[in-house]
Amino acid sequence: MPTDKTEKTTEKKKSAAEAKPEPVKKAKAPAEPKTEPAKKAKAGAEKKPKAVKVKKPEAAPDAAAEAPVEAAVPPVETVPAKVEPAETAPVETAPVEADPVPDTPRRSVAFIGSECYPFVKTGGLGDVMYALPKALVKHNCDVKVILPRYRCIPWEYQQKMVYRGAFGMDLCADGRSYYVGIMEYVWDGVVYDFIDNEEFFSSGNPYTNLVDDIPKYCYFAKAALAALNYMDWIPDIIHCHDWQAALVPVYLRTLFENTKLSRARAILTIHNLKFQGVYNIPTIKYWSGLPDYVFNKDALTVNWVDANMLKGGLTYSNAITTVSPTYAWEIQTPAYGENLDAHLRYHAGKLRGIVNGIDYDIWNPLTDKNVPHNYSAADVLKQKKANKRALQEELGLQVDEGKLVIGLISRLTDQKGLDLVNAIMSQIVDDYTQVVILGTGDAMYEDSFRYYENAYKGTVCSCILYDEARSHRIYAGADALLVPSRFEPCGLTQLNAMRYGTVPIVRETGGLKDTVEPYNMFTNTGNGFTFDRYDAGLLLDAINRAKTLYFENRWCWDEMVQRDMEKDVSWDSSAAQYKELYLQLT
Repeated sequence: MPTDKTEKTTEKKKSAAEAKPEPVKKAKAPAEPKTEPAKKAKAGAEKKPKAVKVKKPEAAPDAAAEAPVEAAVPPVETVPAKVEPAETAPVETAPVEADPVPDTPRRSVAFIGSECYPFVKTGGLGDVMYALPKALVKHNCDVKVILPRYRCIPWEYQQKMVYRGAFGMDLCADGRSYYVGIMEYVWDGVVYDFIDNEEFFSSGNPYTNLVDDIPKYCYFAKAALAALNYMDWIPDIIHCHDWQAALVPVYLRTLFENTKLSRARAILTIHNLKFQGVYNIPTIKYWSGLPDYVFNKDALTVNWVDANMLKGGLTYSNAITTVSPTYAWEIQTPAYGENLDAHLRYHAGKLRGIVNGIDYDIWNPLTDKNVPHNYSAADVLKQKKANKRALQEELGLQVDEGKLVIGLISRLTDQKGLDLVNAIMSQIVDDYTQVVILGTGDAMYEDSFRYYENAYKGTVCSCILYDEARSHRIYAGADALLVPSRFEPCGLTQLNAMRYGTVPIVRETGGLKDTVEPYNMFTNTGNGFTFDRYDAGLLLDAINRAKTLYFENRWCWDEMVQRDMEKDVSWDSSAAQYKELYLQLT
């Protein structure tokens, strides 16, 4: 842990042409008891239908604040260090397109979360933390993203980070203090600030086990707020993501209530309600240093003996969002609420769903360097065949552009509906259908898909690994993509598939229901095939309907492919909705 104190370099960043928002009223936990004046802020811590067998047809023709605030950051002895001033240090920037600035008031937003592409990514959260801030810049927002500085972040980014300062921060209930360093990186108009602490972030992976992750993210939530104070950057909105940042709204309304940060409004986005940060009360009370009154049944306490970090954040935030409207409704029901459905129904007035998008700079078949044959909606029918042949050759499948290739790109877990796929795999595969699987996860599914590859040589390929480049080639070369999830907050694979002209076959849940319109054979409309109840027979029926259309009414299939590619699944619409929410709150 570093002991030298460095010269503080504090930059004041103010929003352009924007008046300060009115100070927000102090939020209280439900049934909050009267407390002593705020203490010094402790900175830091069924029956299965028969498979359809169809005759293979002839190929169809190609158709701002006080910094540092004494209450949040205790003074530390300083020793000058040889550090390049932040003003002159090189930072990596990429040219930003000169899009017209929307005629809406400017807002400053601090994103706080545990992962962000390309620095560290384990799932969809990393994509959102990267793409949404970049889209918000085009909607007249100043955006700062605050992340842990994990050791696993590639050196190509680590070496370009700029030192912004350091301070000591008391975290625990007994006053135990920890070092907080701030390293900065600027890219695509977004400022990324990394919280540096070797004791908490030196492990190889961002998530290890709950015993270690609870102290780590107590520290991170508090350090993120203390760093904003230290840098004198007071945002209008503090946008937190998932349980790892859920204590931020709690800190904001308690230990930081007498700082300028208290005027900021807090939003908490639920990406997956299954993960909540639940541990025994004494442990979380010690590591967080939070006052006793927040550990009540209306805030952090669950099951009388445990504390739930996500539940606390839901209580103290000004707004709650999920990553699709349907998921926002589903989590208020016992079937999907993960024991928080009653709590979410109580806070339904501040809950809304905004569907995710995808980054068109990354997911663009016309410019994608990972795709052998680039294409657009104008020539997709021709180039899709070329990409299919290339994919079949790469994966050792029988090369035949007339076969229907079904892709499955997923974490191999129960949530993704793989038990349904296992139950009907032998009925999916026939002389005219190939299946490609890409992903890692539970050993049971990894082994079963390896078995299918061995049993159906040249027809099934199971790639039990994570390969981002290969996923792009599967999107480009497959005809359909399977997403039969048990539950899916939003889902990005179906959006990527549509962007690449690959027809999604999905279960009607969460964001899958919001983004995939079921095909209507009478009006020739829709952009995919869907099934409702979680049932293997219904999944097989949806796949067979897709096969029938592909082989018997190819021109209808081709029109759907082109509709999918023309559908707007970018972040622009979603970013506009978030901007509207920011304006409403401020």
